[in-house]
Amino acid sequence: MVCPFPVVDSHVHFWDPHLLDYPWLKEVPALDRAFLPSGYSVATQTAGIGKMVFVECGCPPGQNLDEVAWVSGLALGESRLKGIVAQVPLERGWGARDELIALSHFPLVKGVRRNLQGESDPQFCLTPDFVTGVRMLADFDFSFDLCIVHSQLPAVTELVRRCPEVRFVLDHCGKPAIRAGQTDRWRRQLSELAALPNVMCKLSGLLTEADWVRWQPADLLPYVRHVIECFGYKRVMYGGDWPVLTLAGDYPRWPAALDACLPVAAESDLQKLFQINAETFYHL
Repeated sequence: MVCPFPVVDSHVHFWDPHLLDYPWLKEVPALDRAFLPSGYSVATQTAGIGKMVFVECGCPPGQNLDEVAWVSGLALGESRLKGIVAQVPLERGWGARDELIALSHFPLVKGVRRNLQGESDPQFCLTPDFVTGVRMLADFDFSFDLCIVHSQLPAVTELVRRCPEVRFVLDHCGKPAIRAGQTDRWRRQLSELAALPNVMCKLSGLLTEADWVRWQPADLLPYVRHVIECFGYKRVMYGGDWPVLTLAGDYPRWPAALDACLPVAAESDLQKLFQINAETFYHL
C-alpha cells in the first residue's frame, strides 16, 4: 500500500534490555534483544512513515521516567519520533500525581498507558483509586491508551463512561480472539464502547491475535470492517505495533493486509485513518 500522504504510525515500541528491564521479554525469546529506530527505519522503508508515536514497553514502574528520558534522547536522532505514551501506575490514585507532573516536563509526552491486559480482576480499572488516576490525566491534557484483551471490554467501557473529560484510544482493537474465530461478543461489546464519544480505536495489533504462521487477510477482514462500522473514519488511527508484529510477519505485510480489508473509501477518509486522526489525538 502506498499512501499519497505521510503516514503516522501511532504505535511503535523501542527497547534495549541492556539499558532497562523488560521482564516479559524472557517469555518471548524472538523479541528479547534491542529494537531501535535504525531497525524500524529498515523495516518500514517502503511504508512512507512521516511521524511515529512511541508507546511504553512494560519496564518496571520504577523505570518509567528513565524510559521516557531514553526515548526523548532517541528522538534527537530520529526526527519522525513526535510523541511518547508513557507508563504511569494510575492505581495509585492521587499518589500518581507527582509522576504526571514529572512527565509534563517532557515535551514529547502526549499520553499515558497503564497496561491492563494482564490483570486477573476484570474490575481492576474501576477501583476508586484507578478512576481517580485516570481522571487526573485531563489536568495535563494527557490521553489514555487502553491495552486490554477482549474480555475486558465491558469494564473499560464503564471506565470511559466515568471519565468523560479524558481522551481514550483502544489499542489493537481490544485484542479480539481471531485465532479462535470468535466475533459475536467482541462485536457487541466494541459497539457499546464506540457509542461513547471520547474514545477512538487503533487499527493495530491484529496480526499477533491471528495464527502467526497461517493468517491471511481474510481472517482479519470481519474485525477491520467492524471497527470501521463502529468508529467511522473520524475515530480510527493506524498503528504498526513494531516490533511485536514481527512475530507474525514483516512490517509491510500489515499495511498491505489492512488495505485488502478496508472497504472502498475516499482519499480524505484514508488520510484521517493513516495521518490526521493520530496527529490530532496526540497533538503531534
